[in-house]
Amino acid sequence: MKKFLVLATVTAIAFLPACKKKEKGDQFAGVDGDFVTSTPLGERFEGGANFMSSNVQKGHFSPVFFSFDSYSVEPAESSKIQAVSSSLSAGSDRLIIAGFTDERGTQEYNRGLGERRAQAVRQALIDAGIEGDRIQTVSFGSEMPADPASTDAAWAKNRRAEFGVVK
Repeated sequence: MKKFLVLATVTAIAFLPACKKKEKGDQFAGVDGDFVTSTPLGERFEGGANFMSSNVQKGHFSPVFFSFDSYSVEPAESSKIQAVSSSLSAGSDRLIIAGFTDERGTQEYNRGLGERRAQAVRQALIDAGIEGDRIQTVSFGSEMPADPASTDAAWAKNRRAEFGVVK
């Protein structure tokens, strides 16, 4: 019995750091892979469209930046969401949102955080009236930094979501 208690205590201590308190209003806590806050994720775009393909125009819209270890779209970034929404509402273009992080954290954690950032921007666009099936998300985590330096200024540039318009 004593060995069991010691083993249980050691196991609990080992896994405790992996438990992270959810952010207030954590809308992605119950993501089942196909739905985010009751909005179904659209099918992947046909025709080989991915963020890195030649038929995706990048740099047309300003990236949305995030605070450290956060995927909340800050009010200061809402004008960028509105600009994308206004442009998309005038046509039928489809959009790929790519989420990125700075280099701190594990590759697995950063991929997840990048996806949550892309999904948060997607949800903001849906809330602004854009159809969810026109928006696809992808995460690159800490890959492809906007600034490869290891400074606070570089890390701030790397915590972002970028837009790619599928042509």
